[in-house]
Order: sequence, then C-alpha cells, then structure tokens
Amino acid sequence: MVPNPFVISFGRKPTQYIERSIIVDEITDELRSDTVQNQCFMLAGVRGSGKTVTMSAIEQKLRDDKDWIVVDLNVERDMLTSLVAKLYDSKKISNFFDTQINLSAFGIGVSVKNVSPVADIESAVEKILKELKKRKKRLLVTVDEVYNTQYIKEFAGSFQIMIRQELPMYLIMAGLYENIHNLEDEKNLTFLYRAPKYYMDPLSYAAIKKSYMEILGIPENEALAMAKLTKGYPFAYQALGKYVWESRDHRLTDDVIYKYDEALRAYVYDKIWSELSEKDRWNVSFITTDDSMKVADFLDRSGQTKSEFSQYRERLRDKGIIDTTVRGYISIRLPRFTEYVKNKTEL
Repeated sequence: MVPNPFVISFGRKPTQYIERSIIVDEITDELRSDTVQNQCFMLAGVRGSGKTVTMSAIEQKLRDDKDWIVVDLNVERDMLTSLVAKLYDSKKISNFFDTQINLSAFGIGVSVKNVSPVADIESAVEKILKELKKRKKRLLVTVDEVYNTQYIKEFAGSFQIMIRQELPMYLIMAGLYENIHNLEDEKNLTFLYRAPKYYMDPLSYAAIKKSYMEILGIPENEALAMAKLTKGYPFAYQALGKYVWESRDHRLTDDVIYKYDEALRAYVYDKIWSELSEKDRWNVSFITTDDSMKVADFLDRSGQTKSEFSQYRERLRDKGIIDTTVRGYISIRLPRFTEYVKNKTEL
C-alpha cells in the first residue's frame, strides 16, 4: 500500500510539500555570496504557514556545503552555551577544540594541555568564529518558534558584537507575526528592524492545483476547487490532501470536509482563538459574517469608529487572521475560519 504523502503533524517534514523556492533561493544565494549584505533574516507567519519547512530547506542546502556549519538553537535554553556545545560536536572543526580551546569550565569537552580554560562563554564563541574565519568557513544559526526570552536577548546582544567584528556568523529566525513584532520592539533588539523579513504569504492556487492533479490523479476543475478551499494555506493544503487521499476514488466529499474542518480546528484554530482577547473575538465575529467586506460596512455593523478599530485591525492582521492588502476592504485569510467562528459563536 502506498503511504499517504500528506502529513498534518507539526515538526515533521512532509514527503509532499510545495517549496517556497523564491525565498529559499534568495536567502541561500545571499548567504553564499562573497559579500553578504545581511547577516540576519526573519521568517514570519501564522501556525502552519510553512516557516519551519522553509527554514529546513535553507538549512539542508547549506549543510551539504563543506564551507558551512549549521546549528539549530532552542530559545528555551542558554543559547550561547548550546551554540558552543554544538560547535564542539561538529566534525568540520573538531581538531581546533582538541588543541587550541579549553571549554572545561562550561562542562564541554576535556581540558586541553597547556591551554587555560576560557572563562566567558561569549569569548569562547568569539574565538571559535575567528578560527572559522581563518579557515574560510561560515556559521549559520537557525532559531524556530522564536519569541522574547532572556536567552534570545542575551544571544542577540552577542550576535551584534560578532557582526561588528565582521565574524562569519549568520542568523535565521522564524516565528509568529506577533512574536516577531514583539522582538523588534525590544530596545536592545532594534537591529532586527533592519533584517530582511519574509512573510509566509499564501501558496499560489496554480501550484496547489498542479500538485493535487499529479498526486491524486484528479481532473483540473476538481483540483482547482480543492486549491481554493485551502486559500493557499500550507497546513490546509496538507490536511485537505490527506483526507482526499484517504477517501474512495480520491474525491472531495462531505466526510472529507468534516475531517478537514476538524483538523483545522484541533491543530490550529482552537489555539489561535484561545490567544485572542474578548474584544478581538468580538471584532472577528462581525468580520466573519462575510469572507470579505468593506471596512465601512464593518464599522457600520459593529458601531465603531475607524480610530477605535485601528488597533484591533493591526492585531488581527499581525496574527494572520485578516487580510488588509486591498484598500478599504478586510477579508479572512484562513480557510474555513468563517465557518469555525460561526460554530464557536453559536455554541
């Protein structure tokens, strides 16, 4: 039996996915260039928008390059110590640690004969990066699900020092829209405002349609109908594909729609809803009376002024719930979210 190529478990790279090749190529090309203009990049989007898969694709391209060392860090742990520990395990510079740097003070490796222990973890990072520069190697650090922690603030402060010293350290961070914005607002992290930001916009209907046609063997009109049902949302592409794959004759049925709605609710929408304030939910309940409406109509229905709504409009936009790109209109970005909210408010 052929395994289902679609996956809805977070953290697992699906066997079938639509790569954001423009973003992947643009970042990897810049990182590999002789003169890198930017040393930090940000990937922002809602849950299930493809941030992790995109970052993993960049990581893989550089892991295969002998001149690059790639390290993935966790914001919940001491990032500088974790970085040094992972670099110690790297086979690409292992002989350096054996002869020139003593990390025993941090419980990393063993004492090096005739070399005094490094007393400061930031100094250790600096020494390692200077060695990498001598060897013409570069270090990429990736951080997924980033948010404002003490560890990320300490790490960012050290990262800025390394940039000023022109050391070969590069950083990619991925996170929710609002978490990225919160990081930028930190007084010690203002350099993030200058970092290129890539927002995980919806996938093209054409790419999704083509994928469904090839994998499911369905006609173009049915594949297009499915693509529109996903609104270009990567998690929705996986979920709808999964349940259609499991259905008889690979057809879009009422049972498939039910399972699709349940997956969106359980994996994404319940979490998004729980993080909204009461006023956010109240505004969403008016917006979801239609999938798209004029701002003037919304204000009329909700009884708010434009200035009253502006702060909530920005919050809902930053959470990836509404689209405000068309002047004078607001629309729901997430597939079947209107149906989800109606069920919530009815209950």
